[in-house]
Amino acid sequence: MLDYAALSAVASVAREGSFERAASALGVTPSAVSQRVRALEDRLGAILIVRGQPCTPTAIGARLCAHVDRVRLLEGEMASALPALAGQGAEAGPPTIRVAVNADSLATWFIPAVASFAGRGDRLVDLVIAGEDHTAERLRSGDVLAAVTTDRTPVQGCRTVPLGALRYAAAASPSFMAAWFAGGVDAAALARAPVLRFDRRDHLHERWARAALGTAPDAPTHWIPSAHGFVDAALAGLGWCVNPLPMVAEHLAAGRLVGLAAGRYLDVPLYWQHARIGTRLLDALTRDVVAAAARGLLDG
Repeated sequence: MLDYAALSAVASVAREGSFERAASALGVTPSAVSQRVRALEDRLGAILIVRGQPCTPTAIGARLCAHVDRVRLLEGEMASALPALAGQGAEAGPPTIRVAVNADSLATWFIPAVASFAGRGDRLVDLVIAGEDHTAERLRSGDVLAAVTTDRTPVQGCRTVPLGALRYAAAASPSFMAAWFAGGVDAAALARAPVLRFDRRDHLHERWARAALGTAPDAPTHWIPSAHGFVDAALAGLGWCVNPLPMVAEHLAAGRLVGLAAGRYLDVPLYWQHARIGTRLLDALTRDVVAAAARGLLDG
């Protein structure tokens, strides 16, 4: 059997980032937390926590943390059905659902779903930012219980729900358009004009260029890991970028931004995948996510 006191210590260190903060959260000494983590590592013959600033879980440690999250959800479900159990785990606080979501969804339509879900008071969320093409990886690793993803293929042990499509527009400031696209938007101009990208896994600009122009040449790149920073940088004339249409529609209408190709959009279908562990909290979160997607996304 697994030692759940030790597992809770591992999960707390991973969540809090240090043994000291984990000890404070658990109401024990840092030495006790360290002893519990070390004992479990010795028993399993594997390193679970990489000591550093901050401390981070290894792949095995992350899977054990995910197991702890699942157990807490199931225990919370049992406590709601059996009032005599309520409060026995109160020192750990309400259960937390860890969700992977892409930055663009978080900046446009997803927060109302979280607000509706968390507004009922007996649950928390832990949002992990990842590219929409890579959030399913967090599900496969066991790092999260649910994800907004472009992957429609169900992860083993998960349920998939279509959400709709997030529409993207390529845009730049009028001054940037005059400087870099005076002769029109074509492959040669795209190869010269600086583009904004979120990170090395962000290829939405290439997908838009192929869909709109049939080509996606390499271009000088500014790296800006912020959905809202993309808009600010585009308004400042730093580069052209592909943004969710809801974030730039007003700027396009006011002329503060100009579309690179009028009417040429990129629609990215999104899906909600969540673990099939049958808890009321995951079911409730799914209902709120689906409702928010119906309001904020295009029909799939």
